[in-house]
Amino acid sequence: MSTTHAPGRPVFDHLMVLSDGHGLFEHALHDQPRPEHGYCIDDESRALVVLCREPELAAAPAALLQRCLQIVASAITADGLCHNRHDSSGTWTDAASLDDCWGRAVWALGFAAAHAPTEPQRQAALVAFRRAADRRPTHRRPLVFAALGAGELLLARPDEAAARHILLNVKLAMTSLPSTPSWRWPSPRLTYSNGSVAEALILAGHVLADAAALRRGLEMLDFLLTAETHDGHLSVTPVGGRGPGESGPAFDQQPIEVAALADACARAYAITGDERWRSGVELSLAWFLGDNDSGTPMVDLPTGAGYDGLEPHGRNDNRGAESTLAALSTIQQSIRTTSR
Repeated sequence: MSTTHAPGRPVFDHLMVLSDGHGLFEHALHDQPRPEHGYCIDDESRALVVLCREPELAAAPAALLQRCLQIVASAITADGLCHNRHDSSGTWTDAASLDDCWGRAVWALGFAAAHAPTEPQRQAALVAFRRAADRRPTHRRPLVFAALGAGELLLARPDEAAARHILLNVKLAMTSLPSTPSWRWPSPRLTYSNGSVAEALILAGHVLADAAALRRGLEMLDFLLTAETHDGHLSVTPVGGRGPGESGPAFDQQPIEVAALADACARAYAITGDERWRSGVELSLAWFLGDNDSGTPMVDLPTGAGYDGLEPHGRNDNRGAESTLAALSTIQQSIRTTSR
């Protein structure tokens, strides 16, 4: 059990170590970036959301916000597809697609269009969002991520037709899938970023004023929070997934799974005021502080670095962008729910 106290505002020191003038490095060896592995839009999209949440940013994180916005917007091609990987020259090194990177980019652009600190930034994000939003991925998970950005944008701009269409599509996709009383989830296994699935339906139900969809999303989140809690602390779905009948601690556990659960619980709490969901956010923060299956802190509070995975007897000591942003995001959600 960790003895670390709850943090104050998130610290962006390590995130800045992972960035340069070209973007956000994906990987780190311990606390040092690995430039040879390059940059990816998945992480730059996550960074854009986290940085746009902050009420005040110092000069360096504010410059990173602007850089991430420019990079994510430029990843969207003229026909609405999305690149994921680029090198330091700004050259895209992959084929554009409608994979998860597209969904995360649409999420970040929708969020930035609603919450970026300046009007020019909000307008730039909106232009890129609209360029991507008419495309429809064949897989559900990119649509789930996109719905998170579409919902944020509709809360700020209710007339955005493409954003509304994304929410209608995710509502149809989620509510048409079967579940059972013992497995209240719209797929046979829990896989990755599961909280985002529940949050997308909760947000769609709320924004579209669809009480049945909102109720179904909350039921899914209740199931997920119960499935991912063990002996009073989080024991989240491991990298191999989890299906019916599988329980108890399993590894490796990824920080992004905890952050997605915190996001979903914070959303549910903001909409319903139910203390169960605020407790879910606090369980997520506690996981990072060391109240987890290995009793190991997963965030370095003085620098804001997040560790890459929880292992049976400790942790992966690498501190890459995804895990760092997951820790920062969870700290933000804890502050937001506590201050309501």
